[in-house]
Amino acid sequence: MIKPGALAILSGIIFRILGHATGQPLLGAKVVASMLMFATVTGILMALFLNTSGGAWDNAKKYIETGALGGKGSEAHKAAITGDTVGDPFKDTAGPSIHVLIKMLATITLVMAPIFL
Repeated sequence: MIKPGALAILSGIIFRILGHATGQPLLGAKVVASMLMFATVTGILMALFLNTSGGAWDNAKKYIETGALGGKGSEAHKAAITGDTVGDPFKDTAGPSIHVLIKMLATITLVMAPIFL
């Protein structure tokens, strides 16, 4: 979380300086606000994708283990185990961690806003 936080702070300060040099005093705030909007929208879409696809892979394995598509030991079950191996981290760690990233960027932007203006 240090790198994204530092990116928000440094970009705000750098673009504030550039804004004052070019006659646009609110450039730093605009840059940080646009980065926050982009990170929020992209993060929400990515978190939804990771959570949904991870759950789908997990449920596919469970469905095959009930006897569908050949049941346990079939080629479909072997493929579903691979999918479940990828799906578990998706739904348990990657999706929720993006939520933390979005909250952290929003908090840093709000706390540091006076510096960017």
